[in-house]
Amino acid sequence: MPPVDEFVSAVLGLYRSEGRSFPWRETRDPWRILVSEFMLQQTQTVRVLPKYLDWFVQFPDVQALADASLADVYAAWKGLGYNSRALRLRDSARIISNDLAGTVPDNETALLALPGIGPYTARAVLAFAYNKPGIVLETNIRSAYIFHFFPQAAKVSDRELLPLAQAAMHQALAGGCTVRDWYYALMDYGVFLKKHETNPTRRSAAYTRQSRFEGSLRQARGALLRALESQRSAPLSEIAQHTGLSEPADYHRLQKAAEALVAEGLLCYDQDRLRFVD
Repeated sequence: MPPVDEFVSAVLGLYRSEGRSFPWRETRDPWRILVSEFMLQQTQTVRVLPKYLDWFVQFPDVQALADASLADVYAAWKGLGYNSRALRLRDSARIISNDLAGTVPDNETALLALPGIGPYTARAVLAFAYNKPGIVLETNIRSAYIFHFFPQAAKVSDRELLPLAQAAMHQALAGGCTVRDWYYALMDYGVFLKKHETNPTRRSAAYTRQSRFEGSLRQARGALLRALESQRSAPLSEIAQHTGLSEPADYHRLQKAAEALVAEGLLCYDQDRLRFVD
């Protein structure tokens, strides 16, 4: 196993020469950083970048999003996938605006109380917005640790990564690196490895391969939401004709998609017509 200081040196060396630049890295605004973290959940930066830029044209601040209708929020979010994130982000904006004086919390407990925020997102916001240390693990960061410290392991758990992550962060901070830059450097190092090595993330116990899209419930959910974006409200049978999902098996998927979206709070029934919640 290579020494931690060699690992830290390699990560920071690559960051100095090939570190990436994104708008959410150039700001210290906690709200803009929080929005980026919602968008980046399971979504590649190449898809997030144009959406992120357009988002703040339509919703320039937390209050603008808090006041927005869910239909308008979905229209702005469309293309990022996992559309329930848009609802959770809008709900978080309302709590921040109404209950927290428009300020994104600077502690993990308060962040975790917001809709759609789990341990990773909370710690990422603390690191990037407030420069507060904590253990942040995501796919690219896991790749960096697994490649260097577990070259032969078939599966590596987060529990095995935690002491290395703690030691490496302390080493980086002791050398004068900020928390923000350390985690940006780790992410960029993981991206670099995936381009030049067999993807180490596949050996993470946390790794899951996304299921096939064609014929999936995800496909039906997307078709249903797109139909309602233009129609605003419609019976499910009419939506089925509009989306081409009217065959029995397809219609069953559409029904399941509608049930899930209603349960998540994104859609509701107005008598027999589906519509966005507000």
